[in-house]
Amino acid sequence: MAALLAAAGWWALRATDTSDQAGGVLEHVHGLGVEPSTGALHVGSHYGLFRVDEDAGALAGPISDRVQDFMGFTVAGPDHFLASGHPGKGQDGPSSLGLIESTDGGQSWTNRSLAGQADFHALEYRHGLVYGADAATGGFMVSDDMETWETRSTGVVFDFAVSPTDPDTVIATTAEGPALSTDGGRSFALLENAPLLMLVSWDTQGTVTGLDPVGTAYTSKDATTFVRAGSLGAQPEALHTDDDGHVYASVEGRLWRSTDGARTFDRYPSR
Repeated sequence: MAALLAAAGWWALRATDTSDQAGGVLEHVHGLGVEPSTGALHVGSHYGLFRVDEDAGALAGPISDRVQDFMGFTVAGPDHFLASGHPGKGQDGPSSLGLIESTDGGQSWTNRSLAGQADFHALEYRHGLVYGADAATGGFMVSDDMETWETRSTGVVFDFAVSPTDPDTVIATTAEGPALSTDGGRSFALLENAPLLMLVSWDTQGTVTGLDPVGTAYTSKDATTFVRAGSLGAQPEALHTDDDGHVYASVEGRLWRSTDGARTFDRYPSR
C-alpha cells in the first residue's frame, strides 16, 4: 500500500498554473471552506486566499492582506477563518506561521500561537476546539483557546475530519490507509478493507466523503464502511463538504462541485 502511495505522489501536491480561471491565478490549493453567512467557497492556495463569486461566475482574489502560502485552512464561523502556512515573498516572520486567525473574512490576519513551531497542513474547527495535523513534528494537536495546545498523538496523518456529533471521533488518512480514533486523536486504529484515501471530509449530515490518490470518491455513513461513488480523474489537492452535503474539490488548481453525493462533479463556478 505504501508503494501505491509513493507512486501516486500525494505527499507532494503539484503546483499547476491555472491562469484560465477568471479573476485570478490559482496554484497549489491546500484548503477549502464555505463561509456560512454567504455560502461562498473560500480557497486557501500557494499564493493567497481566494473566494468564489458564484453570481459572477468568477474567482475573486487574492482577498487577504497576506499573499502567502496558506496551508491548513478552515472556516470557524461567519467571517472567522483559521489557517497555517508560510510567509510570501518579501514578508517578514518565521518560516512556519503556526496558527493564524482572521475575523474579517480573510482581509487581515493575526498570529495566535506556535509561530515558528508548527506547520499545520490540516486544520479543523469543531465543537469549540481547533484540531491540527502538524507536518513539522507529525503531531496531532488540539486546542480549546487557540493559544495552548495538547499533542495527543504523533504519527503521519495527512488529512483528517472530526465527527459533527462527537468531538472524540476522528477519521484520518495515513500512508497505510484510513484510521479511526474514538479518543480524540490520542490513538488511531486502521480501518480494515477500506480504500486508500488521501483526503476526507465529514459533513453535518453525518456522511464521510473521501478521495483516493487518483481522485476516486468514496462515501461512508458510519466512518468505517465505504462505498465507491464518482471520480475526478486525477490527483486531488483539497476536499470540503458543506452543511448541505455539497462536495467541493480541487484538482490541478481547478475547482469542482458535486450536488449528488460525489457521484458526479461539475466545474465550479459553472461560468
